[in-house]
Amino acid sequence: MRQPSRVQARLRRIALQAVPTVFGIVILNFCLLQLVPGDAADVLAAEAGSATAESMAQLRARFGLDQSLFTQLYHYLDNLVHFSLGYSSRYQTPVADLILSRLPNTLVLMLAALGIAFVVGMLGGVLMSVWAGKWPDHVLSVAVLLLYSMPGFWVGLMAVVVFSVHLGWFPSGGSFTVGADLHGLAWWRDRLAHLVLPALALSTVFVAIYARLTRAAMLEVSLQDFVRTAAAKGLSPLVVQLRHVLRNALIPITTVAGLHLGNLLGGSVVVETVFGWPGMGSLALEAVLARDYQVLLGVLLLGSCVVIVANVLIDLLHAWIDPRIEAA
Repeated sequence: MRQPSRVQARLRRIALQAVPTVFGIVILNFCLLQLVPGDAADVLAAEAGSATAESMAQLRARFGLDQSLFTQLYHYLDNLVHFSLGYSSRYQTPVADLILSRLPNTLVLMLAALGIAFVVGMLGGVLMSVWAGKWPDHVLSVAVLLLYSMPGFWVGLMAVVVFSVHLGWFPSGGSFTVGADLHGLAWWRDRLAHLVLPALALSTVFVAIYARLTRAAMLEVSLQDFVRTAAAKGLSPLVVQLRHVLRNALIPITTVAGLHLGNLLGGSVVVETVFGWPGMGSLALEAVLARDYQVLLGVLLLGSCVVIVANVLIDLLHAWIDPRIEAA
């Protein structure tokens, strides 16, 4: 009989850990949201301007809010078992349709921000480690500290003021030009122009983190015996840095990158609000304001699943970078 590979065994072990984790997240999110005062009926009644006790009771009965906590939890879990995230009381549409309509925009924003943070941060960290203790290292360290100390919403607002209002290089909000009938390359340029400022605002803090982490990891790895052996064999300093030092320094960097996906999703709430970006972050904020807990539960569940899947991919990447990890 064919024996399962180590990758398959690792995936099976991760799946056994992920299932109870997701179940615990579902229960915890549901119980915590029950502690929030108010519900969708209160918001709808306030927006209508007038409501009677009978109309409020009808709204709560319609949304199932008049049922006990355990009954509501049972119906929510039953929906999940049947691959349904429930029904939005605010938008009068299935939650899954709402999330699927916003998810691509958030994924594009997160991947763009993570890519900028990874490339710029690692490049800065490599330069800082190569010139450690010299004036380029000090200059880059000050720049990294400035990036780390600036909140994302402030960076976003300043970017709008400078690059949109004064210079007019990029649009100030949205994900595309409304009313413009664009096709082909013009369509891609329009989408990219709307993506630049939100992605830069979301990536600033992570650029600083990856730069500092890359510098520390490369300096630590450069002291290892195998690096000195590689240099003694006559390899060029560039090859030693890229093939031996940077490759081994990627393990802690990618580990932190996987953990940062949750922070990216949380940060996207602020950035999407500043730039009017139609993603899951702005959807979550609208759900909180409307007390639309079914939508909020769906966003939180999907965000948790994205983080878990990303960490699985990070584990596989670690096994590819250092085969000793796969064997452990």
